[in-house]
Amino acid sequence: MRSMTGYGRGAAALAGRELTVELKSVNHRFLDLGLKLPRAVAHAEDLFRAKIGEVLARGHVDVFVRYANFRADARTVQVDTALLAAYIAATRDANGALGLEDDLTLTAALRLPDVTSIVLADEDADAVSVLAADALGQALTALIAMRSAEGLRLQADLALRFALLGEILENVRAQAITVVPNYKAKLDARIAELTGDLPVDPVRLATEVALLSDRASVDEEMTRISVHLSHADELLYAQEPVGRKLDFLVQELNREFNTIGSKANDSALTAQVLLAKAEIEKIREQVQNIE
Repeated sequence: MRSMTGYGRGAAALAGRELTVELKSVNHRFLDLGLKLPRAVAHAEDLFRAKIGEVLARGHVDVFVRYANFRADARTVQVDTALLAAYIAATRDANGALGLEDDLTLTAALRLPDVTSIVLADEDADAVSVLAADALGQALTALIAMRSAEGLRLQADLALRFALLGEILENVRAQAITVVPNYKAKLDARIAELTGDLPVDPVRLATEVALLSDRASVDEEMTRISVHLSHADELLYAQEPVGRKLDFLVQELNREFNTIGSKANDSALTAQVLLAKAEIEKIREQVQNIE
């Protein structure tokens, strides 16, 4: 089991090139990538998407990449000689018209606007891809380690909470057995209070009790809850991503306890249902962070 929250960083350097990858992931229903690649690394976008998709199933992942090329051939300086010639001609014209001293030197001329420019050389796409794959692999390893560590904590917490739901189910089972007898006893007492010594039709009374027994029966709901809890125990220790399955399971558990609550005609049973729903809500919050 892995969480969807984590961070990982990787760095690689070779032959004057350096590349760093940072990954930050948070909850998301699906795998959603936010790539922020510099121009020199843009060609490797498919590589990033493929490698991340191989190891992650869910989560929003921001990918930050920094790249630097310190090689001597990484950049060149170009001089716009035509523009420089135009500057010099204009300078001489101004000198002739105004009689100013011509102190223009080459060093000064090269400082004139737009005369010089730095041109970045075309990157070696293969060399950059090798660095990207290396740094990304390191970052993914670190990210998965953090997500796995958080997943273990979630696993332990959920195991306790599902166990508590199992205890609540047993309390519900014990209390459900008493609902019909308690109702019959209250009905007998009420009838006696209203009729005194007058005879009561036992068939009618038995029919009334049978109708309540059918309406209040929660045997099917308890059976389904028991099955769901067994399934939850299996999912907690599964090797594949189980977040969506657990999310669905929590919805089903909530539905079954809601049905028991709607059928309950007993305050003690209702109290157990409320405890279960509170615990299910805590489980739901935790499950949202599971891959």
